[in-house]
Amino acid sequence: MTTPFDEPSPLPYALPPFAAVRPEHHRPAFEAGMAEQRAEVEAIATNPEPPTFDNTLVKLERSGQLLARVSMVFFTLTSADSTPELHDIEAAVSPLLAAHRDAITLDTRLYDRVRAVRDTAVVDGLTGEDLRLVERTSTEMTLAGAGLDDAGKERLTAINQELSTLTTTFERNLLEDTNDSAVHVTDEGELAGLDDGAKSAAAGAAADRGLDGWLITLPLYTGHPWLASLTDRGLRERIMRASLARGRRGNEHDNRDVLLRIVRLRAERAELLGFPDHASVVTADETAGDPEAVAGLLSSLTPAAAKNADDERAVRSRAVGFDIESWDWAYATEILRGEQFAADSSALRPYLEADRVLHDGVFFAATALYGLKFNERPDLHGYNADVRVFEVTDEDDEPVGLYLLDLYTRDGKRGGAWMNPVVEQSALLGTLPVVVNNLNVAKPAAGSPTLLVQDEVETLFHEFGHALHGLIARTTYPRFSGTNVERDFVEFPSQVNEMWVSWPEVLANYAKHHETGQPMPPELVLGLSDSAGFNEGFATTEYLAAALLDQAWHRLSKAEADAVTDVEAFERQALADAGVDVHAVPPRYSSTYFAHTFSGGYDAGYYGYIWSEVLDADTVEWFRDHGGLDRAAGRRFATMLLGVGGSQDPIEAFRAFRGRDAEVGPLLRRRGLE
Repeated sequence: MTTPFDEPSPLPYALPPFAAVRPEHHRPAFEAGMAEQRAEVEAIATNPEPPTFDNTLVKLERSGQLLARVSMVFFTLTSADSTPELHDIEAAVSPLLAAHRDAITLDTRLYDRVRAVRDTAVVDGLTGEDLRLVERTSTEMTLAGAGLDDAGKERLTAINQELSTLTTTFERNLLEDTNDSAVHVTDEGELAGLDDGAKSAAAGAAADRGLDGWLITLPLYTGHPWLASLTDRGLRERIMRASLARGRRGNEHDNRDVLLRIVRLRAERAELLGFPDHASVVTADETAGDPEAVAGLLSSLTPAAAKNADDERAVRSRAVGFDIESWDWAYATEILRGEQFAADSSALRPYLEADRVLHDGVFFAATALYGLKFNERPDLHGYNADVRVFEVTDEDDEPVGLYLLDLYTRDGKRGGAWMNPVVEQSALLGTLPVVVNNLNVAKPAAGSPTLLVQDEVETLFHEFGHALHGLIARTTYPRFSGTNVERDFVEFPSQVNEMWVSWPEVLANYAKHHETGQPMPPELVLGLSDSAGFNEGFATTEYLAAALLDQAWHRLSKAEADAVTDVEAFERQALADAGVDVHAVPPRYSSTYFAHTFSGGYDAGYYGYIWSEVLDADTVEWFRDHGGLDRAAGRRFATMLLGVGGSQDPIEAFRAFRGRDAEVGPLLRRRGLE
């Protein structure tokens, strides 16, 4: 079958021709792409010439372009605009892709050639990105098991194929159960506290499913942003219990057995590779180095964070006149926020209209810092009618790439927020980046404005930080494009970009009333500034609980993993042992809906958010010392950190930028943990 993936897209920036892509195109394109790359790799592995950088590493980087084109489109769709048909295709191709990757990574002939180039790299004069390509490829192949004997490789391949199926099943179960767990409301009185925009979104969600009344769909994380506004305690409890129960309701979407099998296979694979546990395998190739370094950071933060959360709960209970539970926390917090700072969610929302936040906040800061310009291209189309396409150019009007924004939630979109490339930048391949940001904002009825809560504004700035990394990085090899960096560093640029949410010049530019255009009143602006650190005990504890839970699952040896049979019991014990079983503060993600670690590529790596936040908090202080929203400061940050992608060791790049190693003090001050 001829497919739209057979040749590079003729559209600007090689934007995939989404309108021409049909479900039946994917499987043939995957099969053709895998066959093409196998032939390319076979030619490399059997080359009778002595291995060189050009005939081995560069050829390997050039291979698999058809497979890359179909993969990027397909997995964008299965994440953001999926259908049962696409899920079925994913279930079929995932083990094939795992086997294909293993066939390349575990190829002894290819591994020997890569190691031969590595052994002579210095003699051959390789430096910079070329040398890093050799080192990274060799390390990744070694950690993937290329040095195992034939029996070990055979078992490893079987494990990887089963894991690819299981992680796909986990994500599909979670999507289906999250959809099924949406809370249906038929009495408008229960919605007291929600503004008209939120009610409109809930009514639209119900209508989309043919239901009367209102439907409250669930985000990926524990809880819901509307818990801060709803005055009906019974409805708040229903929402929280629905959120916590996902993946463990005993139905066809129950994830407990899937999760346990994933954990056992990861532990077995670690043992096969000569490591004590899966976390050791993961961190060996991250900036952390080993799980002990991760444990050292997390455990050093836990006691103060848990104490702060306990203190905050007591204060909130006094504020509402009863002992609060998890479903009351956000509501009580908003009462306190309003009393102390006059900056509660309901007061802020009219000043946080989505399009103004995007253009006059997110884009405004990027233009001031990096000289980037954003021009919407209605002639270019994404994979869904809600996807907006922007052409990005630099201050000299030279092309940079395309930025796609998919703001709204839908049944076919997984929860959470993320960035992913659709086309990776590479000087070798002559491509410029095309990146997508996905959020899950409730879509109001036609004609109604999209008003954001503060957390959604922060999420948009955060995800755009990833997009900037993808857009600005300029590397030779696709392996190092954009966010292709060590996983515990990847959150650093996005976390830095959050600082501009409340930066006075940026906030004043976007925080204007959606009807009158009047700027946010000074008392609300002041409240936002003064409330920095407010509720930080809760925020830090819920995050640490999830990070520690991720580590607990993945620090199990094979024998220990085989012995675990009760997911809930293991989770309770792990949280208690870590000192983060704080009443009314559940983990941000509980095990059965922890997509980051069981289907999202953050296995044993969820710690990376706070690991990279050490760098982020230190960098924020650097920006404050160098003029803040300043073009010269932005140029230095873009050139020395964003611009290098994965082509340099990230810690060395940070050290060169900052002039020293990162200090933990700024993080402790930010989170109230001194």
